Amino acid sequence: MRAEPLQRDVLPAALPGFEKVRRYRNAADQLIARLLPGDFYVTCQDEVLDTVLGSCVSACIRNPRLRIGGMNHFLLPIANGRTDDSWDKGPGRATRYGSASMEHLINRILAAGGSRGELEVKIFGGGRILAALTDVGADNVKFVRDYLRREGMHLAAEDVGAGVARHVQYFPLTGRARVRHLNTHQEVAHNEQRYLNGLERAPLAGEIDLF
Repeated sequence: MRAEPLQRDVLPAALPGFEKVRRYRNAADQLIARLLPGDFYVTCQDEVLDTVLGSCVSACIRNPRLRIGGMNHFLLPIANGRTDDSWDKGPGRATRYGSASMEHLINRILAAGGSRGELEVKIFGGGRILAALTDVGADNVKFVRDYLRREGMHLAAEDVGAGVARHVQYFPLTGRARVRHLNTHQEVAHNEQRYLNGLERAPLAGEIDLF
């Protein structure tokens, strides 16, 4: 006789289009959605959105009235300094870059109703952890701040920059965010550099796991 699955292993369905994002219940029975570089995720359920950031930036955005929100995770503002890798080409490769990732995240939240003026935004990451001539993290932070200013969106909180990696958890129903600065960032930096080196040729962002 086939055993029935444990109740804690039965997950509520994700919104359409987000089925490939890894979701599971932790020991405290919280529903976790873990984001990798190139991911974005939107939910109207009681979920914890979880990611680790080095130079990458995550924007956490929600509509408090409609109780829907999400998070993204991107490593570069735009593809090779170009603007042709735009959001309207669909998710996938484009959402590895902030220019596309922000539009996809915001548009999925707006699809539930409301306006951009209602959205609450928090941003995290952008640490200087890569040994590069340019500060990728600072470029990401500048991009997302400029984007929000240009779109007239309110930045409620941020924890960005400095030479640290971060573990971020976001609770979109309440807007609460938890940030833990990691004592060591060598592994995160190594994986981000590897991801950056293969960014143009990798077919799917989800194939690279920074955790």
